[in-house]
Amino acid sequence: MTKAIRGAVQFKSDDKEIIKERVQFLLSRIMSENELDEENIISVFFSITSDLRSINPAAALRAGGGFSETPLFCAQEPDTEGAMPRAVRVMITCELEREKKDLVHIYIDGAEKLRPDLN
Repeated sequence: MTKAIRGAVQFKSDDKEIIKERVQFLLSRIMSENELDEENIISVFFSITSDLRSINPAAALRAGGGFSETPLFCAQEPDTEGAMPRAVRVMITCELEREKKDLVHIYIDGAEKLRPDLN
């Protein structure tokens, strides 16, 4: 069944190496917690806030190896009043035999504030 799994990470600063490491960690954790293989991923959609300019999250993910056969897309998060700064959000569309209620959405490094109901 087709499912969507969400996650996000917040950064203290716009540091290319830290963004690469934490985006890769976020995806690794989502995959691990949901027992998801790259083969089952249909696509990965990222949004990024305008204050993060050193690297886009799709490039950050690919820098860690893998995902060469997976469509990745990145867009700028709308710049709205009160929005969380320095954040990358992700939505993974995948084929997974789990009920929606059993999906594990991962929010880390301050991004937990986006979905307090999940943490």
